[in-house]
Amino acid sequence: MLLKTLRENFHTSLKDDYPDTEIQSFFNLLAECFLKMKRMDVSLNLFMPISGKKEEKFENAIKRLKNYEPVQYIVGVTEFYGLPFKVTGSTLIPRPETEELVQWLIDDTKLKPETLSILDIGTGTGCIAVSLSKNMPSAIVYAVDVSKKALTVGKTNAKLNKVDVQFFELDILNWNNGSSNFAFENMRFDIIVSNPPYVRHLEKAQMSPNVLRHEPGLALYVEDDDPLIFYKTITEFAAAHLENNGQLFFEINQYLGTEMVQLLKDFNYINIELRKDIFGNDRMISGTRMS
Repeated sequence: MLLKTLRENFHTSLKDDYPDTEIQSFFNLLAECFLKMKRMDVSLNLFMPISGKKEEKFENAIKRLKNYEPVQYIVGVTEFYGLPFKVTGSTLIPRPETEELVQWLIDDTKLKPETLSILDIGTGTGCIAVSLSKNMPSAIVYAVDVSKKALTVGKTNAKLNKVDVQFFELDILNWNNGSSNFAFENMRFDIIVSNPPYVRHLEKAQMSPNVLRHEPGLALYVEDDDPLIFYKTITEFAAAHLENNGQLFFEINQYLGTEMVQLLKDFNYINIELRKDIFGNDRMISGTRMS
């Protein structure tokens, strides 16, 4: 089969499921992954023959896309904050909004002492921890997650990006019950950052099929009657493990900004700042632990 025919078949197979621009984007990603060809290379080599094995890869990708599996899981990699990250079905796919949280944290710490200790709670792919370590080479970065599979991915991404992040398994909801082997029980941090589960079940109707069917619910959902469960627990944890004047950073549910401000006030945090993301939604919050 010629590359031109392969591309045409790909578009035809998916035209009832996705917009044309998205199909083109999928094809470009898959061509780079399966054929090692950039978009311009494809345009210049439309009459190049494609082997049967490579055809099969595209056919399999079409089946997975028709089942609304995210293309990032199909190619096994995505980009975050200008860095490559491996992704699997055990981890959330990093979002642009989280890049904004990373940028805020980096900007906010430029005038602080070079050696900072940072803890990322619920690290998943390690995108926050790895990006911070890459851009703040003097910082000592730790990352925790309840999922062993996610921690394996995070460690892979740290190695891929040549940074030193220390990963630990921890169920943050049970950090203080005495049953968890908390590796840094007596440690204190300058910064704690987290993008914990925050999507209420009542909000599932607003989500796309690829998220609902394929991304890990463990990293996404909270009960409707206690949507701030992770934030309350992490804020309590931070009260015990943040240095005086240490900072707490969160990515948050866009509908719960007011509640998050009140939560930090209830724990006596100061300099509380709520920020919007590029789409104009309340998405990030920071507070400082009183000395």
